[in-house]
Amino acid sequence: MLSIKNLTRPGVKSFSLNLKSGECITLTGPSGAGKTLLLRAIADLDPNQGSVFLNKVDRNDFAAPDWRRAVGYLPSESGWWGDHVGSHFPNQENARVLLPKLDIHPDALDWPVAQLSTGERQRLALVRLLTVSPKVMLLDEPTSGLDVQSEALVEKVLIEYLERGNAILLVTHSVDQVRRLSIQQFHMQAGFVSEVIV
Repeated sequence: MLSIKNLTRPGVKSFSLNLKSGECITLTGPSGAGKTLLLRAIADLDPNQGSVFLNKVDRNDFAAPDWRRAVGYLPSESGWWGDHVGSHFPNQENARVLLPKLDIHPDALDWPVAQLSTGERQRLALVRLLTVSPKVMLLDEPTSGLDVQSEALVEKVLIEYLERGNAILLVTHSVDQVRRLSIQQFHMQAGFVSEVIV
């Protein structure tokens, strides 16, 4: 599904990976190791070198917006540019179906962004990404700071996403989350990525 060959950028040494349909691969490492830089490079948000393919189609053959819809990136702190939640959701019908799965009332689309808690912003950002139906999600600490119940709901939604034949590259600090979701684990230190053999 997602094939990465010798991807490099400032702060990230050469990285290669094959992520298959239905797989979640996790990436761990200390703060400042380069994990976010790596995700942003795969999403083609920052200058980088190397080859990235989705279903054997070169990233360079995609228009940039099409690539970022197909390979969706969720930052650890999501951006909110409009005053109301609904303005961030072009497909509100799909969003209203997903919201209850993350214990968010469908009326949340009518709320002011300013009244959202950090956890609500985090879960709504995941819904926003899911509504564009990416084939691969690049997730940067999607459950950091969530309570145990909310974390479990997010993981359930991610498992359902994988069961539909999609794939996830997940940055997390949670060893338990790695055990629950990951088929393969990598560790990043000072820009170098190595596979964790367990």
